[in-house]
Amino acid sequence: MADCAFVGLGVMGYPMAGHLITAGHKVAVYNRTASRAEAWVADHGGAAAATPSTAAEGAEFVFVCVGNDDDVRSVTLAPGGALESMAPGSVLVDHTTASADLALQLHAAAGERGVGFVDAPISGGQAGAQNGVLTVMCGGERGDFDRARPVIDAYAKAVTLLGGPGSGQRTKMVNQICIAGLVQGLAEGIDFARRAGLDVEQVLATISQGAAGSWQMANRGITMASREFDFGFALDWMRKDLAICFAEAERIGATLPLTAVIDQHYARLQRQGRGRWDTSALIELLVDD
Repeated sequence: MADCAFVGLGVMGYPMAGHLITAGHKVAVYNRTASRAEAWVADHGGAAAATPSTAAEGAEFVFVCVGNDDDVRSVTLAPGGALESMAPGSVLVDHTTASADLALQLHAAAGERGVGFVDAPISGGQAGAQNGVLTVMCGGERGDFDRARPVIDAYAKAVTLLGGPGSGQRTKMVNQICIAGLVQGLAEGIDFARRAGLDVEQVLATISQGAAGSWQMANRGITMASREFDFGFALDWMRKDLAICFAEAERIGATLPLTAVIDQHYARLQRQGRGRWDTSALIELLVDD
């Protein structure tokens, strides 16, 4: 069992840190809103810390799951950040969906302190975090990954090292590009089925058994048809992720024409005040009220 710190107790981090406790690890937590950390301690035990640095004191593994690149820098590199107190030989694991450039920066900063680093963005949504079945895409050194993996297993069903620093973040970019296309295709298919007078639920139950089947269809098809979107992965966050994809695509010379169109669909939904809705809300742009 390991001494751990967990920084960031949002809809993903809160249950992930809880799984660490359930697995028998010792956990100290930090959250920008202190009441959230206090609630977590009331639910799970462990200890709440006033700063990321305090949480990381004595920790063998420090896990971070916050909003964006700037948030990660503020809880790791800034004064009072986790790296300030991490001991040589410990490992920093960043679960935030962030840029590959940031992963390289953190790898270098951690290495100067003798600390290991793994960029480890996650997929599986809030339900995956709550059920402990996330997919974790990792980049970093093999030794750091091998040490961290048994601890990450507490909330994951698949943990894979995909290459050196930044490889986890680049893989998450591929994940988000694919999801955007899948959700748009599903939205158009469901709208088509409805306009054709078909039983949408029956159609989805049938085609999900064939080549069209996907996680999005299984988990979002019925709710899309029912126009239920007040849950899941907010499209505000999807646009943040896609912006990272576009920046990396420009750097490596990739083109993302379909993703660019879908990003603009999400922008329309944001302008309509629907930014906190699930990414499956794309279908709303096809529905005649």
